[in-house]
Amino acid sequence: MRILIAEDDEVLADGLSRSMSQSGYAVDRVGTGLEADTILKGGQPYDLIILDIELPRMDGFTVLRNLRERHQQVPVIVLTARDSVGDRVKGLDLGADDYLIKPFSLQELEARVRALLRRGQCGGNPLLSCGALSFDSVGRRASIDSQPLELTTRELNLLEALMLRSGWVVSKEQLLERLYSYSEEASSNAIEVYIHRLRKKISPAGVTIRTIRGLGYIIDKLPA
Repeated sequence: MRILIAEDDEVLADGLSRSMSQSGYAVDRVGTGLEADTILKGGQPYDLIILDIELPRMDGFTVLRNLRERHQQVPVIVLTARDSVGDRVKGLDLGADDYLIKPFSLQELEARVRALLRRGQCGGNPLLSCGALSFDSVGRRASIDSQPLELTTRELNLLEALMLRSGWVVSKEQLLERLYSYSEEASSNAIEVYIHRLRKKISPAGVTIRTIRGLGYIIDKLPA
């Protein structure tokens, strides 16, 4: 899953980025409202946005308004130092899904992130499955026949991207978008390495990742 953090306080933004990355999310981070608006206008796919209201060059309310006017329905958690009912109402009316007043607990933010992602994933069902292989997209856990499967963060993100479209081809470009933030350098060769590793780890579930030459990859059950 991919999260955009729009926060101009560098210390807080760094803490949020570390927290989300450690939870297994690919994280992009910007420090102005204009940067956030530009990225979102470009159609960069995100599963959730953490948006500060008091951003320079364009405030968070404007970013949020523009986002919803483009009919982008990505969940948004609004952050603000203003403890005002009017501001909270305005944010919610503009289309925010949740609201946190600074200072806040990182544990509370993480819980709210999980709740919003649980609500948005798979029609409210966060559990993805293919054969004996299961993936909890909110708890960030994979298992085979209910036995935990040890995967790296990149492998978890790759597995999630494939299982969200189980039975359908996912291109290398789509996988790169899911696994890496825009500030990270990555190549299609890196995807091939992770596919190779993941393919071996999930084989006991009777599941494989097939390469569709020139198109991408597809996760599917092995033939009986």
